[in-house]
Amino acid sequence: MFNSDNPKSFTQLLPQDPSPSLIVSADSSVLSSNSAAKALLGTKNDQEYAQVLPVNTAALVQAALSQGRAIDEVESRVGSSILLWCFIPDTASQQVLIRGRDATEDVLTHEEAIRSSRLYRLITENTTDLISRHAPGGQFIDATPASWRLLGYWPEELRGQELAEIFKGEKTAALFDEARQQLRDDGYATMTLEVEHKNGSRKWLEIVSRAIRETYTGAVVEVISVSRDITSRIESEEQNRLLADELAHTARLATLGELASSIAHEMNQPLASIVNFASASQRFLKNRDQNPEQLSKVDDGLQKIIHHANRASEVIKRLRAFLRKGTKSMGPVSLNTVIKDVTRLCQWEAEKNGVRVDKHLANESPVITADPILLEQVLINLIRNGIEANVESHAGQKHDQPSRIIVKTCVNDQNETLIVVTDEGPGLNEDGIRQMFQPFFTSKAKGLGLGLSMSRSIIEGFGGFLDATPADNGGLSLICRFPNNNRTTTHNSPEAS
Repeated sequence: MFNSDNPKSFTQLLPQDPSPSLIVSADSSVLSSNSAAKALLGTKNDQEYAQVLPVNTAALVQAALSQGRAIDEVESRVGSSILLWCFIPDTASQQVLIRGRDATEDVLTHEEAIRSSRLYRLITENTTDLISRHAPGGQFIDATPASWRLLGYWPEELRGQELAEIFKGEKTAALFDEARQQLRDDGYATMTLEVEHKNGSRKWLEIVSRAIRETYTGAVVEVISVSRDITSRIESEEQNRLLADELAHTARLATLGELASSIAHEMNQPLASIVNFASASQRFLKNRDQNPEQLSKVDDGLQKIIHHANRASEVIKRLRAFLRKGTKSMGPVSLNTVIKDVTRLCQWEAEKNGVRVDKHLANESPVITADPILLEQVLINLIRNGIEANVESHAGQKHDQPSRIIVKTCVNDQNETLIVVTDEGPGLNEDGIRQMFQPFFTSKAKGLGLGLSMSRSIIEGFGGFLDATPADNGGLSLICRFPNNNRTTTHNSPEAS
């Protein structure tokens, strides 16, 4: 309550008050106003002050007088401006001083803060990702309620806990040490790890962390992390990998059927030799009494039988390995050795179609890290594609010399290891080359369009890349490109056949 012996004290204060101020009677009639209030209204008509005062001004005036207390922070809005009014009563004169101020910026800032806080709470309380704050040492400062679903702990349980106590799993300690180093150096870290839920189940999490630094020293003062459950994605990728392995195995079975004549030819040679040497040895044994010196020929024949039997056994072993079904077996592979085995498998089919497979192999056999069986499958696909391209290009033509396919290994200027298979087929334009690696795209009447697509996936699984480019002879070169691993197997002389 405003205490004054002079009932005109309000009026005396008005001219000096820089804020919009009015004096009203108990019935809310405006008795006087200062220049700031008139400037706010833009008129000298006191009856129009209702436009800028709160809508319940009359009730507020009566309340202030009857209760003998000031009523503050009463809002009114005039256009885009927000005014806050204070009703100060003088019970002796039954008058009320209504004093206002422009609080637009303050109110809007406060409202925005409320909206932001409400939005933040809405996001953090309902997101399926765990958002957490950590001290530089890794201790939990706070976490969102998603921690219960992902880890089995409520946020209250996590505060102050060490990361190692919550994220239990293999290699988690090493991963967190590496992440701390990245946060110190780069301010950002990403990791994927398998953790154990409080109930004992296993989950895969992808964690992205950002460092909050001190303004002047740059030291990490806090870490914000977002952890996402990617268990379903990991399981889906594993299922896709298993399906890819099944598809690759099925493709090998189909390839074996298509190479049956080549395999039969390769098996027929040692078996025929075994029969011939066995028959000759049998004849020598029958005549041993008349010609004892022929026993030495029997020994030589037996040695050759053993040699050709071992050769047949190697063919069977290669076929069994090629058809084996199991997990990928990565290891060092000598490219020249693999290419020799593959060209031998494809030799009969090539000769049957009038195609010669030439090998231009590096003197120092490049060694890459790969699964030898899957690599063989890729090379068989590439060579057989080349054979079919040559047959298509030379169909209906008579040639004295067979068409050629060149299989080449080398290391380029970028220290990349290359396998290049070049045919003499009709070649492809840019659109054809771009489409040839797409699944189910094929120009063959009976083709499935999976060979090259699967071959590219296999090579990419080895860390390499499979591409194609037009060859100088008009055909096509298929290039398997592998990153350098600085490993070679030395040979005394170049190998070319």
